[in-house]
Amino acid sequence: MVAASQENAMEKKQDSRKILLSIDNLRVWFELRRFGFGHAGYVKAVDGVTFDVHQGETIAVVGESGCGKSSLMKTILALHKPTEGKVVFEDKDIAELTDEEMHGYHSRVGYVQQDPYGALPPFMNLKRILEEPLIVGGVKSSEERMKRIYKAMEEVKLTPPDDFLQKYPHMLSGGQQQRVVIARAMIMEPKFLVADEPVSMLDASVRVEILKLLRGLQESHNLSVIYITHDLSTVSYFSERIFVMYAGNLIEKAQVRQILDNPLHPYTRALLTGTSEPDAKNAETFKELPPGEPPSLVNPPTGCRFHPRCSQAIKGVCDVKFPPDFEPEPGHLVSCWLYEEE
Repeated sequence: MVAASQENAMEKKQDSRKILLSIDNLRVWFELRRFGFGHAGYVKAVDGVTFDVHQGETIAVVGESGCGKSSLMKTILALHKPTEGKVVFEDKDIAELTDEEMHGYHSRVGYVQQDPYGALPPFMNLKRILEEPLIVGGVKSSEERMKRIYKAMEEVKLTPPDDFLQKYPHMLSGGQQQRVVIARAMIMEPKFLVADEPVSMLDASVRVEILKLLRGLQESHNLSVIYITHDLSTVSYFSERIFVMYAGNLIEKAQVRQILDNPLHPYTRALLTGTSEPDAKNAETFKELPPGEPPSLVNPPTGCRFHPRCSQAIKGVCDVKFPPDFEPEPGHLVSCWLYEEE
């Protein structure tokens, strides 16, 4: 077993695709103020995250609510500024982009929201909803805009488009609304897509359908995708690698099958026991779910942030020192003292 302080070099060599997005030691801290004036600490939402996303690759970031997934996503979308570290897209640090360059960045990065009904303006029909980003993006020809609208609607299976263009969001089903959200995210022909729990608000009957749609778009457009989710049961439909996040840190990183077949971190194993897969074995392992809640990100515990909930914690080690990444098997990184080389 080999300790790794940085992203796995072997994994990079194995994937010859160009690195599109690189996250380097990213920290996103939000200042707290007492009565609006005095400094009262920081919420350490993202605290030292490093990974790369290759062109055409789909990764899943999984974890409980409050683990920092959304803060990570919003920083990648340039909605939050990094406190420390870098978000590099196509070899450019997005924190250093000019206003014009940022405008171009937003046109190359699509965003699929979690709640489709809340994401769509109720006073706009579908034509106007899909035309708006094209107008903002500088597509001046109305003929070209309509061409792109028709293409996007056909790709998300809202056909024939003429039957939908004059409809408003409340006239559509939840699945159709999410298809509109996906069409809007794809309308500027992005190179990178951030999907924030895109099926969590949908009926079970349409979840796989939407995930397969996203997978088809990813393959046909050679998109890089970050799929944010708390549900490990859906990642196998859509992702190549899984990054498990807990209390602002990435604690396990590996290929999908490596993590689903052989989860190493106690927290990852606990997440898997809580999946909605109809497997009778879950009844035997559900008791392993750790008690308690995720720690406060204002005052996180010393050492491994999972140790207060971990039944395998090593006293004097896990509660004192923050674990680096270890590599128990090729390409499988885990931040846990249980895998320290003896």
